[in-house]
Amino acid sequence: MPTSFKKLFILLPLLIFLGSNLQCKQAQRPPNVLFIAVDDLRTELGAYGNPIVHSPNMDALASEGTIFTNHFVQVPTCGASRYALLTGMRPRKPLHLGNNAIEKEISNATENKVPESFIHHLKRNGYHTVGIGKISHSADGLVYGYEEPVSTKKELPHSWNELLFDAGKWGTGWNAFFGYADGENRQSLKKQVRPYEAGEVDDEGYPDGLTTKLAISKLRELKDKKQPFFMGVGFFKPHLPFNAPKKYWDLYDREQIPLSPNPRVPENISLKSLHESGEFNQYALGEEKASLAQPVSQEYAKKLRHAYLASISYIDAQIGLIWEELKVMGLDKNTIIVIWGDHGWHLGDQRVWGKHTLFENALKSALIIKSPFKGHQTNKVKTIVETVDIYPTIMELCNIGMTHEIDGESFIDSLTEASPKEDGVAYSYFRNGISLRTDRYRLTKYFRQDEPTIELYDHSTDPYETKNIADLNPDLVMELMPVLEKGNTGLYIGN
Repeated sequence: MPTSFKKLFILLPLLIFLGSNLQCKQAQRPPNVLFIAVDDLRTELGAYGNPIVHSPNMDALASEGTIFTNHFVQVPTCGASRYALLTGMRPRKPLHLGNNAIEKEISNATENKVPESFIHHLKRNGYHTVGIGKISHSADGLVYGYEEPVSTKKELPHSWNELLFDAGKWGTGWNAFFGYADGENRQSLKKQVRPYEAGEVDDEGYPDGLTTKLAISKLRELKDKKQPFFMGVGFFKPHLPFNAPKKYWDLYDREQIPLSPNPRVPENISLKSLHESGEFNQYALGEEKASLAQPVSQEYAKKLRHAYLASISYIDAQIGLIWEELKVMGLDKNTIIVIWGDHGWHLGDQRVWGKHTLFENALKSALIIKSPFKGHQTNKVKTIVETVDIYPTIMELCNIGMTHEIDGESFIDSLTEASPKEDGVAYSYFRNGISLRTDRYRLTKYFRQDEPTIELYDHSTDPYETKNIADLNPDLVMELMPVLEKGNTGLYIGN
């Protein structure tokens, strides 16, 4: 036998051993986590069945991973929804329903045995944590008012190894959050602005483009780190103002954009269950004001829906750039990608423009998870999951144990077709009420004087929640009410 073949036979077992050993080490290496929070993103994506929206990147992620078609948030407002996400806890006192929940409950607290957030728990378990943009409530993760100078105080003081943000020409995180293409913002212009803009700029002409650039740059640094990383990327759009580069507006024919399938106030409810679109109406140069008494014109409604869709397409492009960079660097093979909308938004539905209700439009939001693990490619999960469930799911995916208790329950089984999560329920809280969502019904109980205080909607026959049928179905209300009461965490004591 030639000497070269003898050497090959000697080396071959060694190479096989080294190769298998390398595969073993790679398999044991904890996965990275890329968590993308998208402000005010309801289920308005192609992957959710919308035939009009241009969202090819999020649709592709959904097709390669798992899309949750019944994900509901705990609170339909930014700060409180993120508090529930970060802590895995349902609201237990009125403070937890406000945008300052994180600031009041976490920012001033000393570090103790219970982690302040799931990010903190990852950090304690060997992860290098990086935050870019709006992950907690603040636009840049720092505590200061809309018109105040930037502070150095972190909303999550113990969670981040690095907290980064590029405010660009806007100067501060909050200015950038409400920024327009010329560098001005809602505050500097004293609210004398429109609630939308088609800017003659490229992607980096608005803040979310700068966030994308920063995220890609940081990923290139993290590639060679020996420890796993958690990167949180928080995009502003499609939050008001609906501002996006004009090229994303040009993707749409406005005449083809449908109006809301339910532009009317639901039957048999108190108007206290809704609101007068105050956040939207503060943009003083909007062509029309919204109200419960009178809908905006169909022409203006189409323009606003056009602006919202353009903002989604803008963010979809940013997510695509980050995902492409992950693939170029080979990081996609061991990175969990999560796309989460912090709540929904009424686009004229029930005559409301905004969030802040206990209706489906405000509570249902986008959730997509792409896991790198084999068997985790269940394309579509219809079972009900809640925002508080994301915390324990990420921990289980990362093989990190928990000794502290939270309200959320892992839905990792839903990522596999073999063991889908059983149908559950979702609890949401706002406007002095608790809302229970089952696979068929939404039951809401309000703790107020204005009648009716009980609302029931049958999603099998009324998916747009047009008519409260509680009075017609007292037995069904009686059957569901004990389940709803299980969700009263002490928030409404004595009621």
